[in-house]
Amino acid sequence: MVGRNDPVPVEGTGPIYVATRNDDLAAVVEKTPEARRKDLVFLQNGMLGPFLKKYGLEDNTQALVYFAVARKGDVPTDGVTDLNPNGLTAVYGEWAADFEETLTKAGLKCHMLDKGRFQAAMFEKLMWISAFMLVGSVHGGITVGEVEKSHREDVVALIQELKKALERHAKVTFQDGVEDRLCAYARSVAHFPTAVKEFPWRNGFFWNLSEEAVGRGEADPCPSHSAMLKQVRAV
Repeated sequence: MVGRNDPVPVEGTGPIYVATRNDDLAAVVEKTPEARRKDLVFLQNGMLGPFLKKYGLEDNTQALVYFAVARKGDVPTDGVTDLNPNGLTAVYGEWAADFEETLTKAGLKCHMLDKGRFQAAMFEKLMWISAFMLVGSVHGGITVGEVEKSHREDVVALIQELKKALERHAKVTFQDGVEDRLCAYARSVAHFPTAVKEFPWRNGFFWNLSEEAVGRGEADPCPSHSAMLKQVRAV
């Protein structure tokens, strides 16, 4: 194991799991020898596409992590839900099988997806973290469970708004039941706090869609999202 500020050794083969904050990713990539960059496996939340493309890593292995470890040494909590008892964690890419095997050994569930299904799943999780964190922040930083229980109508409406924008502007096709799946996940991690953070990687993606559309003289595709961002002073 190496720290986020340490160089990655050029020796060795196999996946290199990158478990660090999004804002540290550039430093990690730059400290990785070029011959080993294809082995980097990205585990972060949010929209990584533009970043990966910048470094020529858009085909690298990526995982959507739906499990959590509260503190070092704790047993992981799997992100299984009452709608998805087989879990929602997913992975795509060269090292997908290795990642799935590692999680299976830890008693966690994982699905290997093709690129198209993974992209849709990635956008789905982006909607979850953007919508629940924002609605929770509007209501004073309540937990995601409180958002789902007390403000479900608001968060579902926001998810539907973001989903429609993605279908139109990013040409994403989602499986039915997005809103119910995301609310079920919120129930499974009900204790998580809410806050709008890592803005460029999360809500910033939808804010950029809005700014670009308005700049072209079109209507804001995410008006409620934009209004809430202003309400919590995130923009």
